[in-house]
Amino acid sequence: MDKEISAHWKALIELGTSYGLELIAALMILVFGWWLAGRVQKLILRALDRLPRMDATLKPFLSSLARYAIIAVTLVAVLARLGVETTSIIAVLGAAGLAIGLALQGTLQNIAAGIMLLVLRPFKVGDYIDAGGISGTVDQIGLFTTDMTTFDGVYQSVPNSSLWNTSILNYSRLPTRRMDVPVGIAYEDDVERAMALLLEHLKQDERVLEDPAPQVLVTNLGESSVDLSLRCWSERSNFWALKFELNKKVKLWLDAEGISIPFPQRDVHLIPASDNNASPESNGD
Repeated sequence: MDKEISAHWKALIELGTSYGLELIAALMILVFGWWLAGRVQKLILRALDRLPRMDATLKPFLSSLARYAIIAVTLVAVLARLGVETTSIIAVLGAAGLAIGLALQGTLQNIAAGIMLLVLRPFKVGDYIDAGGISGTVDQIGLFTTDMTTFDGVYQSVPNSSLWNTSILNYSRLPTRRMDVPVGIAYEDDVERAMALLLEHLKQDERVLEDPAPQVLVTNLGESSVDLSLRCWSERSNFWALKFELNKKVKLWLDAEGISIPFPQRDVHLIPASDNNASPESNGD
């Protein structure tokens, strides 16, 4: 009897020792994996901080993604160390991930689009953009939506996929812009004189850049006017103020020189009816 009890105790001690060692090894893997995940997260954050064009929104996302990936691998390794069959668990997690991905397809598209917008940077915070009719100043670029303010002060939240799947016009990206100010003069006026006058005034404005040089072009011979275009380049910050002021000053410049800006008009010629088209009553008797 004593021998049987001793054998049972010996088996229990061996089993406890074996499982204890496995448990200690699993705990060590868990602690090391958790430490490694935090360490990698910090290293990625430091590396991203050295990239001047990396958006602040993307830095914590990428570092957290790496951290959770390492933690997931660590948990699988711990379960495998404890003798748990991990193949079925991975299969279940994969199926669950597929189902969640299908259910949140639109959300995942916005996340993917947000990441692409943050990485490729077609625009940044503070830029004025137009993307398929969606226009405004960018206030914040998130992983799901981009917050914008329209030119008349209205807040709008736009899904990232709507911005990524269309062409984007960024009006704030380049330092200079070209403007065209159309104006029409009468056919009776001297075209060369009008063009020289407008070009001289353009060159006198300090906001008009010398390179590329300003131009005054004949763009069309309209029904009622000779259509001219004042073409010049300016700094982006001066664009709208200069454009609005030129619209006013062109009228004043032309008026001062007696050059008219005609309004649309049409000449109507009345052709009298011939004798052949006279009414039967007029042919009487």
